Amino acid sequence: MSGLLDGIKVLDLSRVLAGPYCGMMLADMGADVIKIELPKKGDDSRGNFPIVNGESAYFMNLNRNKSGITLNLKSERGKEIFRELVKQSDVVIENYRPGVMERLGLGYEDLKKINPGIIYGAVSGFGHYGPYSSRAGYDIVGQAMSGLMSTTGWPDGGPTRTGTAIADVMGGISCCVGILAALVNKARTGEGEKVDVSLVDSMVSSLEIINMIYLCTGNVPQRIGNRYEAIYPYDSFKAVDGDVIIACGNDKLFKLLVDVMEKPELLADERFANNNARVINHGALKPVIEEWLKDKTIDEVVDTLLGKGIPAAPINTIDRVVKDPHIAGAREMFVEVEHPRAGKLKITGNQIKLTNHKITIRKAAPLLSQDTRQIMKERLSMTDAQVDELIQEEIV
Repeated sequence: MSGLLDGIKVLDLSRVLAGPYCGMMLADMGADVIKIELPKKGDDSRGNFPIVNGESAYFMNLNRNKSGITLNLKSERGKEIFRELVKQSDVVIENYRPGVMERLGLGYEDLKKINPGIIYGAVSGFGHYGPYSSRAGYDIVGQAMSGLMSTTGWPDGGPTRTGTAIADVMGGISCCVGILAALVNKARTGEGEKVDVSLVDSMVSSLEIINMIYLCTGNVPQRIGNRYEAIYPYDSFKAVDGDVIIACGNDKLFKLLVDVMEKPELLADERFANNNARVINHGALKPVIEEWLKDKTIDEVVDTLLGKGIPAAPINTIDRVVKDPHIAGAREMFVEVEHPRAGKLKITGNQIKLTNHKITIRKAAPLLSQDTRQIMKERLSMTDAQVDELIQEEIV
């Protein structure tokens, strides 16, 4: 099957996570993405754990479906080559600190002079304008500055980073969405665009109700563990062999839970009479539910509750996730690829499922400079001798 983005040419200058995640999504959907790295050194994440046969699984997961070249953008010849590639491209992605590309003469204002329709996706810690724009940005900075860490964890614990680099991932997704919107506009008008995405902005947006609690009430949201601010019971609960999620999103579902627990007296208790009352009195309700769960297994509870129409789920460890018949099986969220050095390995699949244009992992992440010669010859009509000269001069 052809991808929805077949024919879209992307130059991906980004490194590590946020920008490469954006480029990965575009590549998975069919775009022709060229990963551009520093000669000899490459993307810093090529050394990131875990390592399989000398190759970083971190890098391989984020850079699948891309071609790979090296290019020294500090050299005039390297800049010339990049500009020639830009003339033929639709999208540029970069996640340098704001000002770096401008100092190289390769910022958006520079590139649109040679390709007015270029779409320039920039991911940074704080965005390309504002008083913090020159600050370095990392995932943990995005989580901290956005307020996420202050509301993640348990009341008696400290601010907590999420288990994954969620600010980087949200930054990458946000940049991808902006690029796709810009591509739609370009198809209508021919106009290019600069997409300026901040890790901090992306996380602030993701906090949704957390922000609204303060904006509407003046109360500063605190760490509350796994429960939800607006609904209860909507929390994790201890079973005999681990933890389970029960998510009663309304009064009807709570009544169903009470029926399963065979505790009709809860419905007559004014502390639990409606959702808002249960949110206020969650501390009294949770022990009652856990008393019912104390001799039941996770799977037993989940099966029972789902059978009655009550949303429930196990809190899976990753070994359970990768064996799950729905997630790993039907939804294909773990896909096997063949890498030239690492060999066969499974990487994370794409979360977007399309009916008419199936998203596939067509090829493994490139080795450093793997496609330089081919792309220089095909895109720029260079001879082997010319490419050899560029290699000798450390331009590529």
